[in-house]
Amino acid sequence: MDRYLSSEQQPWSVGASLNPSGGWGEATEEGTLWEESTGGRPGETEIKREEGDKKKDRETPVALLYHSKSFPPEEGARVCLEKITAPIFLGSVAWESCYSSTIEPSLHALQKFVPTDYASYTQENYLFAGKNIVLQESIENYGAVVWPAAIALCQYLEEHREELKLQDAKILELGAGPGLVSIVASILGAQVTATDQPDVLGNLQYNLLKNTLQRTAHLPDVRELVWGEGLERNFPRSACCYDYVLASDIVYHHYCLASLLSTMVHLCQPGTVLLWANKFRFSTDYEFLDQFKQVFDTTLLAEFPESSVKLFKGTLKCD
Repeated sequence: MDRYLSSEQQPWSVGASLNPSGGWGEATEEGTLWEESTGGRPGETEIKREEGDKKKDRETPVALLYHSKSFPPEEGARVCLEKITAPIFLGSVAWESCYSSTIEPSLHALQKFVPTDYASYTQENYLFAGKNIVLQESIENYGAVVWPAAIALCQYLEEHREELKLQDAKILELGAGPGLVSIVASILGAQVTATDQPDVLGNLQYNLLKNTLQRTAHLPDVRELVWGEGLERNFPRSACCYDYVLASDIVYHHYCLASLLSTMVHLCQPGTVLLWANKFRFSTDYEFLDQFKQVFDTTLLAEFPESSVKLFKGTLKCD
């Protein structure tokens, strides 16, 4: 099955009607937004997709837009927060300032990173575990694009969910990028911590919230992790114990491979399983694999010939 659906291939649907008096609009397949006309049923209301040339503020893209005669609502206006199934971004207005008193602490904790102001974003669609996943991506940053190994890893997680016992499993993803793997793991029931470089976290967080809020048992966490830096301070081994560490397409021709390997070793303890999927492009990729095998008992779990991706299972060797 083709797991990737372009924004042109995937129809958009809306799961709620407008309040005729002007109240709220809800897009359960996020990526749509209501534009109020005369009220009434969804069929009588114009629906528009977010498009690049319509975004007024790249810094805070719109996932769901509340519509009344004006926004923000007049003082005392009732906002139907119980109907909201995606984060609200209000251009340059921080939504925390409007709704901080009603946001659950776990959700509010995720609202600390702002997406980078790239010149262009696209909305891309993926289908896993029966859920349509809508991601905001940008080709301006390697960390804002879904790469082939991420799709392969998601496919493996979905097909082996029972064997892997993902329900309530504690998972950390390295180099989460736009968040596809973390989202799929969350949908499959895991408790996920998604990590990446500082400049990637805003878009990662946006995608995670848009696709997991009120759709998963556990809301994923987002944390900064620069490979090889502050590992024991930020991820102490006594407190950070994971069932799985996930990684996809994080090995390529860069200068942080030694730091990446030391980070993998730090995060894995006896009993932790590291699932690493990668498209092998360069000789340095194979050199890293050789070094990986020196510290991890390694098994080739799957190969994906159509994308030249290999998926490895690693468990830390005992000293």
